[in-house]
Amino acid sequence: MRYLVVGGSGYIGSHMVNHLLEASHEVVVADLVSPGPGICWARLDIADEAALDLLFGMYRFDAVFHFASFIQVGESVSAPGKYYQNNVAATLALLQAMVNAGVRHLVFSSSAAVYGDPQAVPINEAHPKAPINPYGLSKWMVEQILEDFDRAYGLKSVCLRYFNAAGADPRGLLGERHEPETHLIPLILQAASGRREAVTVFGRDYDTPDGTCIRDYVHVNDLAAAHALAVDYLMAGGERAAFNLGNGLGFSVQQVIDTARTVTGRPIATLDAPRRPGDPPRLVADATQAMQVLGWQPAYAALEQIVLHAWQWELQYPWPARGAIRG
Repeated sequence: MRYLVVGGSGYIGSHMVNHLLEASHEVVVADLVSPGPGICWARLDIADEAALDLLFGMYRFDAVFHFASFIQVGESVSAPGKYYQNNVAATLALLQAMVNAGVRHLVFSSSAAVYGDPQAVPINEAHPKAPINPYGLSKWMVEQILEDFDRAYGLKSVCLRYFNAAGADPRGLLGERHEPETHLIPLILQAASGRREAVTVFGRDYDTPDGTCIRDYVHVNDLAAAHALAVDYLMAGGERAAFNLGNGLGFSVQQVIDTARTVTGRPIATLDAPRRPGDPPRLVADATQAMQVLGWQPAYAALEQIVLHAWQWELQYPWPARGAIRG
């Protein structure tokens, strides 16, 4: 197959590109940042409709993977226009270009942020959609747009709602590089490596066994595998669908810190701070539908594996050129 990976130079997108190439597919990456040597790269912004039409005129794609979103929740609150422009308006340009070119299969990188504050845990796909920030709302808007494009144009899509993407390529080829970094595991490992003095724990008074927030972490390679299964589902005639992606296992902030101390063999200093507004005590996925419909099964469910692979990447600092610029 020939696939277009939009945002294929980012954290999850780059792992997806590797997964597809290793399966002998043809891949074109559309991104403003180079995906690295040896990979076919179209340097463009997906908001550029003329550039998109040119790209779709040059290649006949079997499907599109869409990872090109801004992902910082706090920034989305302070700069909502930036998020609606990139995550919604630019996506609309991409979808219209797909329709114009007759490409009818899309796998979309969505988020558990579409659910907002959990009413029940674990969270399944039937949970009410009530985003509490512009980032989550932008993802939910796109999911609704995709429903309309299915009805109007027959554009079939799978929306994959991630919980907490984590880890790195087990061989150390790729990993997570956000600037600024906001994700817990890389922050902890930066403290372990000495690039950060300490990691901040926001709240130790939650209704959890150790008082810290519980989150569901899913390995980035397992995410890539789920995307591959999703496109196979669509190519086999599957209807539009949305699936949660998570381990279904919750680990507290303190558990992650303790695991990182064991994996790295290094002391990790912590600083305590008050709760952050909007942080629920527990966010855990029910990924039963992805397992039953797509046949997805996480290969790296153990927290120790996730942390170890991320640590192998952290030890390569300063990193190679490839890594995460966008989520």
